[in-house]
Amino acid sequence: MAQWIEACGAGDVDEEDVIRFDHGGRVYAIYRSPEDRYFATDGLCTHEQISLADGLVMDDIIECPKHNGRFNYQTGEAKGAPVCVNLRTYPVKVEDGAVFIEV
Repeated sequence: MAQWIEACGAGDVDEEDVIRFDHGGRVYAIYRSPEDRYFATDGLCTHEQISLADGLVMDDIIECPKHNGRFNYQTGEAKGAPVCVNLRTYPVKVEDGAVFIEV
C-alpha cells in the first residue's frame, strides 16, 4: 500500500539541485526544478548504483557523478550513455513547507 512520507523541508533543496533521502532501506533523490517544482526518483543510478545526489542537475536532467549517464528527473527517462534503464519516479506534494513523496 502506498503512503506519503515526509522527505525533507521545501527549503532543504536549492533551486536546480538534488538531495538524498533514505527510507525503509531504499535511497531516493529529491529535486527542485528551476520552476520551483519538486520531483522524486530512485536515488541510485541504474548503471552502477551510485548516489545521484552527488550528481549535477541542469534544467530537468540529473547527471550521474561516476560515468556521466543522464536522466530526465521529471520522467525518469534515461537520456545518455552508459545508462539505458529508466529511473523510477514517485509522486511528490508540498504541504506546510515540507516535501512528501508517495512510496
